[in-house]
Amino acid sequence: MSPDYPVLTGSHVRLEPLEMSHVPGLVAAAQEDRRVYEWSAVPEGAAQMRQYVDTALAWRSQGSALAFATVRTADERVIGSSRFFLMERWSWPAANPRAQHAAPDCCEIGYTWLAASAIRTAANTEAKLLMLTHAFESWGVYSVSFHTDARNERSRAALARIGAKFEGILRAHRLGTDLKPRDSARFSVIAAEWSEVKRGLQERLARAA
Repeated sequence: MSPDYPVLTGSHVRLEPLEMSHVPGLVAAAQEDRRVYEWSAVPEGAAQMRQYVDTALAWRSQGSALAFATVRTADERVIGSSRFFLMERWSWPAANPRAQHAAPDCCEIGYTWLAASAIRTAANTEAKLLMLTHAFESWGVYSVSFHTDARNERSRAALARIGAKFEGILRAHRLGTDLKPRDSARFSVIAAEWSEVKRGLQERLARAA
């Protein structure tokens, strides 16, 4: 695998760069219980999932996103997906060493969903730990943001539990699953907070084990 498209491996899950070969597993994961996706846009069926992956691959080619399939290590089953996107590279002065840095300066983590049976397991905590570790320690980003539908209390609580700070509500920010402009709750982790957030995630995983 290219170093630009890393495989992120933990004890509970492995995040593999998303490919068309993951489509059958993603379809099976997404159809376990559609009721859990009230506020999340999760593709349904093979055709929608292929389009979902195709878009992710196009964004990856453009350098604006990096999507993963979430694979449970216990049984090698695909249980969901997540991605880095809106990967911003700031306009540093040419004399600044950061100007030669190919990695993003900040990014968002989103498009995150899990099979119903994987919700409230260690999968989400470890996936966030793996992605945040890569963002802060491999890329050296200054911040990672998250946005969720303001009505999605479960997602908001999950982001707060991992240590992300609530920044506020962005009104009519993105298209909601009800095909209306949704308000988004914005959370973030900045580089200065990362060591504390990392420690908290590791402690949560230890308790889960």
